[in-house]
Amino acid sequence: MTRRHFDILDGLRGIAALAVVIFHFMEWVFTVPSTNFIGHGFLAVDFFFCLSGFVIGYAYDGRIDKIGVGNFFKARLIRLHPLVVLGSILGLIGFLWNPFGSPMAYDAVKTALLFACSLLLIPLPLMSERFFNLFALNAPSWSLFWEYVANIIYAFVLRKANRVTLMILTISAAAGILIVSHRAGNLMGGWSKDTFLDGGVRVAYSFSAGLLLFRSN
Repeated sequence: MTRRHFDILDGLRGIAALAVVIFHFMEWVFTVPSTNFIGHGFLAVDFFFCLSGFVIGYAYDGRIDKIGVGNFFKARLIRLHPLVVLGSILGLIGFLWNPFGSPMAYDAVKTALLFACSLLLIPLPLMSERFFNLFALNAPSWSLFWEYVANIIYAFVLRKANRVTLMILTISAAAGILIVSHRAGNLMGGWSKDTFLDGGVRVAYSFSAGLLLFRSN
């Protein structure tokens, strides 16, 4: 049986995507964060993680045991990875023909390594001029990297967790969010070498909260 499609979630996903794009553009316009009218737009990424937890629970809680973990990962790769590949190719083109950059500072081997790691979602924060992004050629894919991590943990751990256990994990992750936000002063981390673990905390809370929402009906 086909499952019900939630049109409202598509709408919310679209609004969140626009919020992220506008936020990043306005970062350059309003250099003082407090003056940016969409200064908290980055939290739309956390909404994506939460939405993912809800949707994954809705789509797979009742059937992952039937289809198997291997088929689950295959379905997620088909769903997510084409965008990773496309973004990496566009990122490479932009890097090689960027009139404001200096691609000649990177030899063919290093450029090929950056491209391969971007294709395979292997973090490689080498470029200082790009603020040591985890994926220099396709910076936004840091959130897809954490999405994959969440999916792996779901397949091997969270799918077996009952609601009480999931609630405990969610509350624990919420404590982690408080610690990260207090230490860093914001919740914008996860995309760079120095903020790598912040992304793990963000997805741990948001994904488990979305899954808990689903399992709480």
